[in-house]
Amino acid sequence: MELPNGKESTQELLDAQTHIWNHIFKFINTMSLQCAIQLDISNIIHKHGKPMTLIELTNALPISKANSQYISRLMHLLVHLDFFIKVNISDDDPKEGYWLTPASHLLLKDKPLSILPFVQVIVDPILIEPWHYLSKWLASDHHQTPFEMAHGQTFWEQAERVPRLNDLFNEAMASDAGLVNLVLLRNSKQLFGGFESLMDVGGGTGATARAISEAFPELKCTVLDLPLVVVGLKGIKNLSFLEGDMFDAIPHADVVLLKWILHDWNDEASVRILKKCKDAISNNKDKGGKVIIIDMILNNHVGGDKVIEDQLFYDMAMMAYVDGKERTEEEWAKLFFDAGFSSYKIALELGVRSLIEVYP
Repeated sequence: MELPNGKESTQELLDAQTHIWNHIFKFINTMSLQCAIQLDISNIIHKHGKPMTLIELTNALPISKANSQYISRLMHLLVHLDFFIKVNISDDDPKEGYWLTPASHLLLKDKPLSILPFVQVIVDPILIEPWHYLSKWLASDHHQTPFEMAHGQTFWEQAERVPRLNDLFNEAMASDAGLVNLVLLRNSKQLFGGFESLMDVGGGTGATARAISEAFPELKCTVLDLPLVVVGLKGIKNLSFLEGDMFDAIPHADVVLLKWILHDWNDEASVRILKKCKDAISNNKDKGGKVIIIDMILNNHVGGDKVIEDQLFYDMAMMAYVDGKERTEEEWAKLFFDAGFSSYKIALELGVRSLIEVYP
């Protein structure tokens, strides 16, 4: 780039530098959030019951006295990122204290809508390491993911052999179900009303199926997943767990649910899964059987720039971890028709994701 001669060119150059700095340092946002979680800041403030002054917060944190002076700098960034807010302690007390935002409420432990486990698995070193192999992977001719380059095995093999990763992943998927379930149950009659059976394929520990089964006592709900996932899990009333592999067979059901499953797989594997789903509901066509898919639709501008950026982040993550992908509506439609389905509709918007109903 030539040296700028005018004020406008100089400003463009400075803006470009700022843009680059903003992105190369963006990992500090993630690591600072991880630090706040490890120090339990959200829960400490929540248990206090009102905004905490800096002194009150530092005294309550599990840190050394020598390092307490640095907490204000950490909190300064976290306030800037909208994880906390500074407000007056009370109407009678003009001193300012730190309080929770909607985002930090989602990081509280043991809350129905907490996504804390999801954060913990994403920032785990096992999932951070593959990003250091991205360019090496792109330059190679090997048909493996950056995750395989980093760890010598696929994500699924690693999860099977490393209990900590398997537990983190299952807890993350269960925590993610909270917000989705809230929206699902608000629209439950149009989605599940009139059906007798539901098969939650790859449903993990059953958080979503459990919520549906409680809302519809007459609906027989089954979670199908690998043995290492469902081992030891016990059903209740109209909820049961079944060991199996979706690539081998999916038992018959009126409704087959695929929540955040197909983005883990390439197009060929996804068509195979969808064909098994079609076989599972084909005998129930007269009852209006369908497949419900909860996944992202790329280029869906509902929700604005942050939603689009999240989708692009996740598309890269699927490439790095599992040879999967996020898809545009056109790409989804091709999968459905290649698998033999006749029609589909986008039934609900779920923030970053959408709910798609697919019909045989």
